[in-house]
Amino acid sequence: MRSRFSDDQIIGILEEHEAGVSVAELCRTQGVSDGAVYKWKAKYGGMDVSEAKRLKGLEDENARLKRLLADAMLDNAALKDLLGKMYGPPRGCKVFVRGRPACVNVSGL
Repeated sequence: MRSRFSDDQIIGILEEHEAGVSVAELCRTQGVSDGAVYKWKAKYGGMDVSEAKRLKGLEDENARLKRLLADAMLDNAALKDLLGKMYGPPRGCKVFVRGRPACVNVSGL
């Protein structure tokens, strides 16, 4: 979700609030809801601009890594499915869990 305010602007607004300006006054002058101000306060409260930029960078990197992990997991599942179709279940496998072979070593029984 794209905000119409940059991190610098949000921190400036929060600094005004810390200086004594009421939330209602900030909402009126900035054209935002009081919920937005409280959400910003929860996320950016006590931060300076450099910390907010670092947080934004970490959030972007985290999102990128999550996409990479999801892609790798999807590739892994596709390869497992392909191998299962090519070679079928292992010999002697008679137990199925969720439609997939789950071979149990019963030779010791």
